[in-house]
Amino acid sequence: MTQNGTVDVRRMDGPQAARVEAAFRAVYAEAFAEPPYSEGEDAVEATFRRFRSQSRKRTFRGALARRADGEPVGMAYGYPLGANTGWWGELTTPVDDDMRREDGRRTFGLMELAVCVDWRGLGIARRLHDALLDGVEAERVLLNVHPESKAAVAAYRAWGYRKVGEARPWEGAELHDVMLLALR
Repeated sequence: MTQNGTVDVRRMDGPQAARVEAAFRAVYAEAFAEPPYSEGEDAVEATFRRFRSQSRKRTFRGALARRADGEPVGMAYGYPLGANTGWWGELTTPVDDDMRREDGRRTFGLMELAVCVDWRGLGIARRLHDALLDGVEAERVLLNVHPESKAAVAAYRAWGYRKVGEARPWEGAELHDVMLLALR
């Protein structure tokens, strides 16, 4: 656990994250309720059906930021992409075979990163990102972000991510930027 002022950031494995799913869900529901995502309860429920499956992966990592009173204010989670990941197949313009190559260790997929509205601009997202990736042995990190989420796109760029394409991450989704961060 790291502490900065009144917010603690704790990294956790899948079983630990599963036990506090409600905290992850509360942050997600608040953060993604606003535009450009505008997700309602059905979308949140779908995300957390996936979360339950994802958190059972041996390689799952989560990070949760909480106020001193225990209230969750931020979260992040992901895991290394397997050899058969569909992530690269979602791109609207294919990338070369070397970029697509996955082996279960090469690329860490950052599935979600969110901070509650009143806690943004305080460096919590960066602390979550850093805690989540601390000790990860992957070569790179991959994520999707809605291009109209200007603050998120700007943060990712400032942290060294570059856009490598566009994708529709799920059926009916709007186009998202696919961004990559080289770790080594």
